[in-house]
Amino acid sequence: MIIRKLFRFENAHIVRFCSSKRCRTSIHGHSYVAEILLSSNFLDNAGMVYDFGLMKQNIKTIIDSFDHATTIFSGDSDEYKNDLKKHSARWIEIPLNPSAEQFCRIFFVMIERLLELSVMNNGEREVKLHSVIVHETDTGYAQCFKEDAINPQMGEIRLSDIKFSEAIIDEWEDKNLLEKMINKIKIENPKDV
Repeated sequence: MIIRKLFRFENAHIVRFCSSKRCRTSIHGHSYVAEILLSSNFLDNAGMVYDFGLMKQNIKTIIDSFDHATTIFSGDSDEYKNDLKKHSARWIEIPLNPSAEQFCRIFFVMIERLLELSVMNNGEREVKLHSVIVHETDTGYAQCFKEDAINPQMGEIRLSDIKFSEAIIDEWEDKNLLEKMINKIKIENPKDV
């Protein structure tokens, strides 16, 4: 069975090297919608694949980190990166060009790791990330499956290469969430949400 939860976020970026001149040369933003699809062959004690309330915890933290933030490609010039960081409290630096496709892949890698590390407390079993869909506009989206997320031909994603500004981390309930994910430290799901 598959369940889906929608998350919304506003984000600014430049997508270098793309065909669209405005997109590759000017900072611009989108009202994104991210769809997170989870699957399992089992249901928990309440008859659910995974409680939507649990999805509003750390999964929401990951996606919300990109809200009202600027996403910066680590391959961009130091001058550009430093200027953005100087003038924006909320920024994320990623090792890939910040396209909808790469947002999908990054969300997939992060959420999959989170699920792998989650200690389930209500009979949840074999909960897997089925796919991630990121709508950049009303008419355009990208969808990522596991084989896309780990495809080295699309660029390697290491969690240790993703940098969140202090302003973003300060808003996290668990300030060590990323470090736990990088170091594969178990994360216990709350019993009540």
